[in-house]
Amino acid sequence: MSEQSRVLQGVGVGRGAVWGPVARVRPAPTVPANELVPADPAAAKEMVEQAFADVAAGLRAQAGRAAGTLAEVLSATAQMADDRALRKQVLGRIDKGEPPLTALSAVVGDFASMFTSAGGYLAERVTDLVSVRDRVVARCLGVPEPGVPPLERPAVIVAVDLSPADTAALDLEMVLGIVIEQGGPTGHTAIIAGQLGLPCVVRAAGASDLLDGEIVAVDAAAGTVVVGPDAVTKARVEARRVALAALAENLADGATADGHPVALLANIGTAEDAERLTDAAVEGVGLFRTEVLFLGHATAPTEDAQAAAYTRALAAMGGRKVVVRTLDAGADKPLAFVTRAGEENPALGVRGFRLVRAAEDLLLTQLAAIARAAHETGTRPWVMAPMIATVDEAAQFAAMARAVGIEQVGVMVEVPSAALRARDVLAEVDFVSLGTNDLAQYTMATDRLLGDLVDLLDPWQPAVLDLVAATASAGVELGKPVGVCGESAADPVMALLLTGLGVTSLSMSPAAVPGVRFALARHTLAGCQEIAVAARAARTAQQARAVALALVDPEVRDVLALG
Repeated sequence: MSEQSRVLQGVGVGRGAVWGPVARVRPAPTVPANELVPADPAAAKEMVEQAFADVAAGLRAQAGRAAGTLAEVLSATAQMADDRALRKQVLGRIDKGEPPLTALSAVVGDFASMFTSAGGYLAERVTDLVSVRDRVVARCLGVPEPGVPPLERPAVIVAVDLSPADTAALDLEMVLGIVIEQGGPTGHTAIIAGQLGLPCVVRAAGASDLLDGEIVAVDAAAGTVVVGPDAVTKARVEARRVALAALAENLADGATADGHPVALLANIGTAEDAERLTDAAVEGVGLFRTEVLFLGHATAPTEDAQAAAYTRALAAMGGRKVVVRTLDAGADKPLAFVTRAGEENPALGVRGFRLVRAAEDLLLTQLAAIARAAHETGTRPWVMAPMIATVDEAAQFAAMARAVGIEQVGVMVEVPSAALRARDVLAEVDFVSLGTNDLAQYTMATDRLLGDLVDLLDPWQPAVLDLVAATASAGVELGKPVGVCGESAADPVMALLLTGLGVTSLSMSPAAVPGVRFALARHTLAGCQEIAVAARAARTAQQARAVALALVDPEVRDVLALG
């Protein structure tokens, strides 16, 4: 890198790298500081109501043209624009003599503060709420809505943050990558960028100062944005792009260099996600997050509606393995019809399988719908419950699932108690799957959405590795499958460690599969076991990853930019 270059540091999503010119997202319109009180409040209210309606209609239309997670996010944002409480408060302030856009900004500010204070899922929705405000303001002022401009050449999209509507408008043929100054690795921009396979850097401090047309090199593996990259940096980026494209051509099943099989699976949230995997080089689905079917609804979907969605997903996979996770609601994924209000510690409250205590019919209906889908497709889905903490809970879920004819029954291991007693848990079910994000959260007593404590959530934390090892060891002893469906499976170095511990399948975003397949194919099972032993002997997370990385094949380190 030349002395003229400068580097912005952020958090990378994926392992890709690109370079190209910046295309800045159109900024949000500014509410006039001296906005006048309307002479005709009724006309002002009508203008604002019409703007809300037009924005909602536009978002619904975009949702109709989108698919999968993106469609769900757009639909949820359209619901915000339709929200009666939001509109009522704005209109009420206009009635009291406030200028319309000033009133709108004040109300949205209040809602945003409330969402931020609530944390979790609601905090992540603040960007969507602000996006609705900006679009309503633009319509009232008669100016273009904020968002991505038409692209005349391939470019790196740069913004403070991208709303779902911005992301939906991306011309994927022209977008090289995404850089945003805000957001986080669990935000919607990162999720959608990962789904689309676009190199992305979030929380890139200083990104909003980048200029249209300025050349940048985006390295998702390093989480960097080099401004004004020199020829050496450009060549390195291009070499990575070519190498990763070549890895994507490999369609083989996952296995170590000496033939030890490790199933490589995909995480999905909707039937549309499954349909996009029709030609993908994955051996199935390791995590079907069914809560996406429930989010944003005032009532639970009917058995018929659920069965139709599960049937589509199972049919799309054409007999490949599909692991369905039953409803994981509560905490950061509240549902209007079941989540308890006022829980002081919702992550430790009634969430996941624990909902059966108050709403057993919800789970029974879902299990019946999955069983119907299995019958209609002639497939044998694996079905697992989230947030299992005791052997009794595992046994209760297994009995409920088997009663409707589900043959392969498992549970998630996300709570330390389940990991410590994995042998007893596995005695009740056919398989377990480790959710490493939540396992780290509960092991380290750290809110997984609190960015300030992200170091404590590192899956390389020795205590977390010990719990993963205890679970995998129980699986080996009993001869039952132990999978990992947390995003740690997407880290090629961690994937080698997990294989060495005895994990039998790895599930991740589809874009991460080629890199993990490549890493596995360059190491023997004994080599993976050596990595696992070395990492577990370390005292800190940083030391654990460092000693593991030192044992990784140099070509794998270089091609995947493992650092």
